[in-house]
Amino acid sequence: MSLFDASPLPQRDLGLHKRPLADRMRPQTLEDYAGQEHILGPGRPLRAQIERDAISSMILWGPPGVGKTTLASLIARLTKCDFVPFSAVMGGIKEIKAVMADAERSRRLGRRTIVFVDEIHRFNKAQQDAFLPYVEKGDIILIGATTENPSFEVISALLSRSKVYALRALTVPQIVQLLKRGLAELGAAASEDLLEQIAIHAGGDGRTAFNTLDAAAAALPEGCRSLTQQAVEDALGRRVLLYDKSGEEHFNLVSALHKSVRSSDADAALYWLSRMLEAGEDRMYIARRLVRMAIEDIGLADPKALEQSIAAMQAVHFLGIPEGDLALGQLAIYLAVAPKSDASYRALGAAGDDVERTVTEPVPMHLRNAPTKLMKEFGYAEGYQHAHQFQGGVGGMECLPPSLAGKRYYVPTDRGVEKRIGERLEEIRRAREQAREKGSA
Repeated sequence: MSLFDASPLPQRDLGLHKRPLADRMRPQTLEDYAGQEHILGPGRPLRAQIERDAISSMILWGPPGVGKTTLASLIARLTKCDFVPFSAVMGGIKEIKAVMADAERSRRLGRRTIVFVDEIHRFNKAQQDAFLPYVEKGDIILIGATTENPSFEVISALLSRSKVYALRALTVPQIVQLLKRGLAELGAAASEDLLEQIAIHAGGDGRTAFNTLDAAAAALPEGCRSLTQQAVEDALGRRVLLYDKSGEEHFNLVSALHKSVRSSDADAALYWLSRMLEAGEDRMYIARRLVRMAIEDIGLADPKALEQSIAAMQAVHFLGIPEGDLALGQLAIYLAVAPKSDASYRALGAAGDDVERTVTEPVPMHLRNAPTKLMKEFGYAEGYQHAHQFQGGVGGMECLPPSLAGKRYYVPTDRGVEKRIGERLEEIRRAREQAREKGSA
């Protein structure tokens, strides 16, 4: 008689409705397993090991609720190994040795044993050492699960005998697909928006999403099988904001955020941003809009605004939800308090207007490249003035077509850095005039 039940997770039966939804929805095949395509997709390393029945000891490292326990159980089922779940919280060296003795007897009978150690990082060095001889002899295949970096939390001897697989937080679309399966199990229905809200608030944790769905379904009145916004709000313990991401309210909120930033109202910008975040707006869409604000409404009054915007966009992409939301909030404040200028925006528009209105003039000969002797003979590059040969690096050469000579598109404001840019432009214009006067003399 084994100390622990060595059978994989049971198949579904009539009594499963009493178990939590997250447990009932554990997939029975790799095709039903959500996420982790980087290690379980066709031809990927762990998938290949499972298909070849060549499993070795491993550490599954990832955030909560991404399927570490489920994956270990699936591996045991697909490779026909005994499955012994073992919690680092509940067991010590005495319990480890009892499990190892059972595993050794099973090996002698021709059966392989996968010992799954949940939260292996909670074991101290002596407890982790106790596994080593059994891993080395092949009595067990050890699968450890941890939310902590195994480089710091698992002893080097075990790490050297194990392959570390990093599992990733589930994406919102992946969790939505899980929730749809959960609805079928519960015999319930819900709108796509409600499922998306549950997925967003789950923060990449599939178990949390299932628990929320289970609680929302349980709170429905007798005879009602369609999830309501109120039921989901009660399950989440917070208000749910729904809006059509392609409808009028979507554009109203974006407009309110943009105009609050343009008006230098940081508090209003944060409010409208929070409305969009709570409603489940695509974070990268928000980041793109904020980048546009940095270019359109701040421009060269604070050139760092664009740098901050790109950095925030990368942080959102790198961190995901919810940590990336902090980067968006920080950026909204920065853009709101930054000095404002649309001078570069208007300058490009004015130049574009001239391109449309005027005749498309050929590039002046002195601005053309002359890589061949023939082109030089035809006058290409003739009269070109190399700026570095002039004092201050500014010559008197005209770079616009003759019909537009002297035209000014960019008129900087006196706000922020743009005031200094305007002063520099005046210096350049005076230097250019002086160079032209010397050239004509």
